Amino acid sequence: MWARLVLAAALLFGAGVHSQAVNETNSPSCITESKGVHVPGSIPCNPYEPLQHRLAYAGPHGMTVSWSTYAQIDSPEVYYGTSPFDVSSIATGYSVTYPTSRVYDNHVKITGLKPNTKYWYRVQYQNCPGCAYRATDTFVTAREAGDETPFSVAVVVDLGLMGRDGLSTSVGPLGGSSAAANPLGPRDLNTIQGLLQNKDTYDFIAHYGDIAYADYFIKESWQGYFGNNSLIPNVTSVVDGYNSLLEQYYDQMTPLTSSKAYMVGPGNHEANCDNGGTTDVVHNITYTTSICTTGQTNFTGYINHFRMPSDESGGDGNFWYSFDYGLAHFITLDSETDLPVGLQSPDGVGGSDAGADSGPFGYPNEQIQWLEKDLASVDRSKTPWIIVGLHRPWYIAAQNDSGDVCLDCQQAFEPLFLKYNVDLYMQGHVHLYERNKPIANYSIDPAGLNNPKAPWNIVNGAAGHYDGLDTLVGSPYWTDVAFDTAYGWSRLTFHNRTHLTHEFVSSANGTILDSATLYKAHDFDN
Repeated sequence: MWARLVLAAALLFGAGVHSQAVNETNSPSCITESKGVHVPGSIPCNPYEPLQHRLAYAGPHGMTVSWSTYAQIDSPEVYYGTSPFDVSSIATGYSVTYPTSRVYDNHVKITGLKPNTKYWYRVQYQNCPGCAYRATDTFVTAREAGDETPFSVAVVVDLGLMGRDGLSTSVGPLGGSSAAANPLGPRDLNTIQGLLQNKDTYDFIAHYGDIAYADYFIKESWQGYFGNNSLIPNVTSVVDGYNSLLEQYYDQMTPLTSSKAYMVGPGNHEANCDNGGTTDVVHNITYTTSICTTGQTNFTGYINHFRMPSDESGGDGNFWYSFDYGLAHFITLDSETDLPVGLQSPDGVGGSDAGADSGPFGYPNEQIQWLEKDLASVDRSKTPWIIVGLHRPWYIAAQNDSGDVCLDCQQAFEPLFLKYNVDLYMQGHVHLYERNKPIANYSIDPAGLNNPKAPWNIVNGAAGHYDGLDTLVGSPYWTDVAFDTAYGWSRLTFHNRTHLTHEFVSSANGTILDSATLYKAHDFDN
């Protein structure tokens, strides 16, 4: 009797949203006892509940809407329109998963949209019985190339889970000399909170690698961060713990990524489950990738979770791609795998991240050939600014080792940056902030920020995660400003065709810790 009532109610509920089905196996208690909110990382009682919403541009006339569910949807749907009173247009996509994942990733690409236009949307099963209450979401499509309206972009690198299982006001008590550094102050905001408070000051978020830090589950375990019941992880606990941290992060980011495009690139912490190897100094155990199951190696979660505009730009999945936005052409590169033949990819076979053995994801030299073709095709009359994002730096005040200073990346990419007049490239990997002078081949451009020929380089790996911040090593001649004691994110503001401002924004309180403006004449022929 109750089951029939629940099913009847579900059918009535769904009638107004294209007869969306509901999970008929839901228990009555699940539906009647729903609190209306979702706790990050928890498994919902209705496995069709849409969670972890994220958006990605698909050219100026498209948007990819993605979300995760704990049950597979045969044909995921998004309902959308230019009015909150009419979301009757329907787009259909597909659902994917992988071994060890607890969720299915649903991807729906909406095409035929107007550029720089606000749309309202709902995804399938939104506000289903037993699910968290959710308002109709919105997104704004990308500006067309050549739109000269000023705009800003938020850039983060090395951003991980916040709160009890991530960066917080405490660290694991057993870490000793390996303990996390720079926990949050008791009244500090974290970077996700900072981005939320400033949500209306930028158009989209670019995240150039190291997303969530789910692979820190092993380190957090042996350091006692989760308590005494998980000091020595095993394959089963790593599978569950990795999934939990990953899902918590995506849930925490949803208030941002459900309304702002979240344009991501690969970092080393997406590669596998063990952070390139970690040693438990308490129990004298060294962990390797052998503790990682198939679904937690070779960037598998990253590949499944996101859908970047590689189809629109001729790139490769979520690894390398480009898109136009107003006066700027944005390029995302892969510094972890697929470096040119003869150079060592850090996360490839034999790379500096021991045992990663990831990729390649394209044919030999595909990424570098794609990059040159993409750079050569940019219409600088429409998009005078070229901005590149990739994970690993080469000009950095850090230990000169293959893990932190990627000289192979420099050999691969810097010549093309110089040849095609790239204006700015942003990196992270080392957990600090370093704004460098325009530089190429270790030579400082004497023009400084006043129409330099060399590209401007900014390293900002200070977004924050469990392990905290790194320490600056020395004062390189190429550095203008550097911080190693503050968490923060970058805001790029494109004022016009010739002026671009970069700000380092404190996550703790929103103050501007550093600001500089680049002038480029951009007097190109095309």
